[in-house]
Amino acid sequence: MSMSVADTTTIVGDRDTFRKEQEFSLHPKDASHATTIGKRRDINHPDSAEDRFATTLDYMAEDRPFFVKIGKEGLIAALEKLDRQLVQSGRTNLLSRKSPVTWTGREITPGQLGLINHGGSPKILTRPGRYPGFPLRNWWAREWGGVRGLSDTVISFQGLTVVQVSQNQAAVISDPQNHIFVIRNAAFVAFAIEGTYDVLSIVDQTHLPTPVKDGVTRSILGYTHEVKMKSRLNPHDERDFVVATFLDIPANNCAILQRGDELELLGAGQSVITNPSVTLRGLYTLGENQIEMPTKDIFTRDQVPVSLTIYLKWQLTEPMKLATHGYHTPYDALRDKTQSILTQIVAHLDYSSMVKQRSLGPDNMEDGTDPSSPFLDALRTRAMDDMHEAALEYGIVLKDLAVIDRQFKGEIATTMDKLTTRALQAQVEAANVDRENSNKVKQEEGALSVARIRAQALNTQADAEAYSVVAAAKAQAQRLKIEAEASAEATRLAAEADAEAIRIKATADALVTDAFAREMELRRMDVARVKAFGSKTVFVPSEGPGAQMGNAMAIGMAANMGAKLNS
Repeated sequence: MSMSVADTTTIVGDRDTFRKEQEFSLHPKDASHATTIGKRRDINHPDSAEDRFATTLDYMAEDRPFFVKIGKEGLIAALEKLDRQLVQSGRTNLLSRKSPVTWTGREITPGQLGLINHGGSPKILTRPGRYPGFPLRNWWAREWGGVRGLSDTVISFQGLTVVQVSQNQAAVISDPQNHIFVIRNAAFVAFAIEGTYDVLSIVDQTHLPTPVKDGVTRSILGYTHEVKMKSRLNPHDERDFVVATFLDIPANNCAILQRGDELELLGAGQSVITNPSVTLRGLYTLGENQIEMPTKDIFTRDQVPVSLTIYLKWQLTEPMKLATHGYHTPYDALRDKTQSILTQIVAHLDYSSMVKQRSLGPDNMEDGTDPSSPFLDALRTRAMDDMHEAALEYGIVLKDLAVIDRQFKGEIATTMDKLTTRALQAQVEAANVDRENSNKVKQEEGALSVARIRAQALNTQADAEAYSVVAAAKAQAQRLKIEAEASAEATRLAAEADAEAIRIKATADALVTDAFAREMELRRMDVARVKAFGSKTVFVPSEGPGAQMGNAMAIGMAANMGAKLNS
């Protein structure tokens, strides 16, 4: 079997494939050709330049009668060349010899073509202007066919066919012999003497309408579009037949093509298949995929049925190997192999070793004394190793495998469900008790924290109040001290002032030498003294001879007052 890779090429077929042993035809990426030789490399022999998948000839590369390729000169030049070929072959010319006028008739503007049906033959008006219906000698054989744009993609009129497609377009065409060919980023003008050139479809290659999804992962593998042609089998039976299949393969995806027993790998890009002997085997993704896969019932060594749910993660690296084994998806290959390997492993395990462990992971693999370790070890070692080795035969790299669930069947399952229910109830009750205790502890801790915060607040408040009292006492003492110092200073200043005044006054009095003035001053002092203490006050001298008289008067007054009290 030949295995080859076409590097971003487009697969097409034309009538030459029927003459060249049904070979693969490679459509070009070149702008001026419909088909070129594609670059290929053999997977098994990368240095080989050619293999059994040959390249067909370009439909537009051959010289065909009344078939002209439109080049840089444009459509008008191609029509003139086609007109010369028709005239040289003795047929009616294609271009009309009528000259335009400016005063009446059908108007043709620059960038347009005028079409005239002249007795069943096409006549083309290429010069802009007005064309009247004269001369009248053959007016009955003519019929105005309208105008077309010079840049129109398809023009079809009375056997004349013009096709002009841009970079992103592809035209599927059937020639007069019903041979199918495809052109892309090219153009031609043709006149069919027998039969017609039928434009079956103009396809937008990067926006194909039909997505192809993986039936398992639901990821989009690519897009396809089938072009069909109606074929009349008899006057009452007309059917549609697929003549071209377009493919748009995203990056990191690929397609497998089949011709007989031979396969070919087609990479990402836009492609089209027209060879009837070439079929699309399938589309594949080369990225990572993952899925949860349920297995069929498996019996343990003690005949207990169990159903497992497996997590698989894989990546397809060699699609040709997968297609060679006849699988349409990597999941189909892994499913059969996984079922076989797990059946062999579980058949050597007891029910008791499986029921004790509900999940498989790195946390469960550390303790080798775990009663369920035989089950885990068998899955992590034998299942993973055997699956990885088996997957490589199909071109698949197994990235991960894990058991995420198991279900026991029959009476054992019923008993296990009851035990599991009881255990779960006990666990729930224990969890509830733990939760309540935890809530109480948290509440007490919260209350303690609140009390602690309140005590800290009170301490802070007491410290603040004590500090304020001490500060107030210090301020009061400082105020009193300042007031006392100020009062003492004021008293001292007042005493000094009085003493100074007395001293000045005494000095002034001492300086008075006149006896009369002194006498007058003494009298003034007596008047002031009487005024201050009253007119009934008796002033007794406290020194000298008069002091004894004063004492006697005081004793007499006291005796008189005592006598009055006794009576």
